[in-house]
Amino acid sequence: MNNSMSRRSAIAKVAAGAAAVVAVTKLSPASAAESVAPGKLKGRINHSACKWCYSKIQLDDFCKTGKEIGLVAVDLLNPNEFETVKKHGLICSMVSNPTIDGLGGINKAFNRVEHHDKLVQAYEGQIKATADAGFQRLICFSGNRAGLDDQKGLENCAIGLKRLMSFAEQHKVTICMELLNSKRNHKDYQCDHTAWGVELVKRVGSERFKLLCDIYHMQIMDGDICDAIKENHQYFDHYHTGGVPGRAEIDDTQELNYPRIMRAILDTGFKGYVAQEFVPKRSDVMASLKQCVQICDV
Repeated sequence: MNNSMSRRSAIAKVAAGAAAVVAVTKLSPASAAESVAPGKLKGRINHSACKWCYSKIQLDDFCKTGKEIGLVAVDLLNPNEFETVKKHGLICSMVSNPTIDGLGGINKAFNRVEHHDKLVQAYEGQIKATADAGFQRLICFSGNRAGLDDQKGLENCAIGLKRLMSFAEQHKVTICMELLNSKRNHKDYQCDHTAWGVELVKRVGSERFKLLCDIYHMQIMDGDICDAIKENHQYFDHYHTGGVPGRAEIDDTQELNYPRIMRAILDTGFKGYVAQEFVPKRSDVMASLKQCVQICDV
């Protein structure tokens, strides 16, 4: 994972030459938006972005500029934010996890049976809010191992999630467990390999439970990204991006070839959403988002 892979040719196609790519990082959010109309995107990828990466921008402003540069959705919002994205003609493509008494986040979630009663209560409310808004996906997490054997954690997650499936099916909401790395960012997280997550989907046995494949995290843990997508796409219902190393912009400063990865996703017949989840390192964060949307617009 130490050798960078060139993006120059792909970026040149979407930004009208290498000079334009360099220039785009200097644009203001307004000028970045003006320079790329949504109609210039190919429309094969449904572009989204995770709002938490842009914490200094108000959601209303983020939606306005994001739509102008080609976003059709925003990820990881709570119900009190739904009306704002709707006002701009966008959707929430992945609703944020509910929390209750410190449960439901990355560290403490479905891999312990003693958490299930409270999690089921919280998730039923979030499922209903998601469905009432007309949205379809809701994130969840395994929790950390904290000494728990992987097989027992798998069993416990399946037990808890099965309790939610009839409710999720009734409301046509898909719960997606995120694959996260336990090497760099989320030490001890249990759902940290594609194979573990795929086995969980099989055990839950519902079309309303799938995986959120975070490409950044799975490059760190598993690698072999394009073949992993080809072999496991039926278990993936959503994708997140991010540059490796460091989760920065997905350009030629890092090692993943995102145009190739996007083509691998499209080759599976995927019709869902790809959300940018890099943390911008440049001062003009919306210009960075614009560039990365273009990189993925194959």
